[in-house]
Amino acid sequence: MQSIWSSPNPILFGRGAADSVGDHLKRANCKRALLVYDAGVKAAGIVDRISENIRAAGIETVCFDGVLPDPPDWSVERAGALGVLEKADCVVGVGGGSSLDTAKGAKLLITNPPPLRQYFGREGIVTKPSVPLIVIPTTAGTGSECTPGGVITDTERGIKTNIAGVGCAVTLGIVDPDLTLGLPAAVTASTGMDALCHAIESYTSARANSFSELAGREAIRLVARSLVRAFENGSDAEAREDMMLAATLGGIAMSGALCHLSHDIGRSLGAKFHVPHGNGCAACLPQVLECVAPVMPEKLRFFAACFDRALPADASSKEIGRAASDAALSLMKRVNLPNMKTLGLKREALTAVVPDEVVMQCETAAKIGIVTSPLPVTRELIADIVSRAFDEN
Repeated sequence: MQSIWSSPNPILFGRGAADSVGDHLKRANCKRALLVYDAGVKAAGIVDRISENIRAAGIETVCFDGVLPDPPDWSVERAGALGVLEKADCVVGVGGGSSLDTAKGAKLLITNPPPLRQYFGREGIVTKPSVPLIVIPTTAGTGSECTPGGVITDTERGIKTNIAGVGCAVTLGIVDPDLTLGLPAAVTASTGMDALCHAIESYTSARANSFSELAGREAIRLVARSLVRAFENGSDAEAREDMMLAATLGGIAMSGALCHLSHDIGRSLGAKFHVPHGNGCAACLPQVLECVAPVMPEKLRFFAACFDRALPADASSKEIGRAASDAALSLMKRVNLPNMKTLGLKREALTAVVPDEVVMQCETAAKIGIVTSPLPVTRELIADIVSRAFDEN
């Protein structure tokens, strides 16, 4: 198997790393920063800490605080327009995945004219280089600090899609575990499950390679060791550091291998039913793992073992799949992750929409040579996964 890994940007990782943001912008000769964040990060006091650090370096700040979940294209365009109006010469994104993706879109629009939808697409989209972008995650899940694009909601078509290319590329990712201390338990659970989905999906992707497998395995191990600890005690610094590292490794793993069925379903749940991203991606994870086991049983054996589900050497693929599925479901229950019923979804509405959406996503990707699912994706397969998850999780 040939493997290729190209790191999209440098990462600065470690406790206290966020305190260097001003110095990094100063070295890049920046004078006016567009700071992108949401209300929750502001309320937590993190924005004030970051903005004070930037201003202490002699750099002015302009604030966009209108980040929305699953960022809609029109909201991202507002952020970009503010950057153009205020003549920002750099962008700093602070927060969860929605903030970082909005910051990527804002950077793109500073040098590439709107509307944003003309830049939608995973590959082959040509954009002009733009201003420096530093992203600072405050949740341990998205991995957006080390991925070459962002996820935006196309409001015209009602789907989640991608922006990519040099126009929205990250200049530096600053990953500071201290920023997640005290993160609410529900957010810890949702984002932690997102990190786990990145890790196991990239590990089992049809595009998996030596590098994605290495990063994915370690991310799985870290989540197994520390997600419950971080959920139960938000001030557990060691667990928080483990989870931030798992999130970054998950982002590294999926940059090459990409994700598959759990994320495909999660994107549909987010776009059509407004389910939070981490919850949506994890909603069918146990069933996806069970389906994938016959294709790559040893990888699912490793997953199960990380969660103390030891299996005999002669275990069948069915037994391995069940152990992996049980491990994922047990974790979801331990961190009180809401299931589809708790989220107020209806089986009939889900099966009427999600299978067709997932098949469409996969067919569209296949047209440009991207096939990630280890199984043939059919409407029947997705309908069965969703129906079982609705009943079992």
